[in-house]
Amino acid sequence: MQTTTDDLRNTMTRIHDRLRREGFVRADSGRLLAGVCAGLGRRVGLGPWQARLVFVLALLLVPGSQLLVYPLLWALLPDERLPRGYVGPVAAR
Repeated sequence: MQTTTDDLRNTMTRIHDRLRREGFVRADSGRLLAGVCAGLGRRVGLGPWQARLVFVLALLLVPGSQLLVYPLLWALLPDERLPRGYVGPVAAR
């Protein structure tokens, strides 16, 4: 069981590091809920509200995707306030 937890932690660390290097982070400034839209907007050169509008309009094209896409991005994008390599609690030991 410990190996599975360590593997998951290592996988998430690699994903977070890769996204952070590419400039995809959950923003601290301009965040309302988790900073997903503000971070994506900053990455592509939009303000937080413009990014939210584009995000909502894009999700309206695929009904039901809002329930999957935002939580997935919330989990995958690293928080810019946390140190590099920090994943947080993965599973109870």
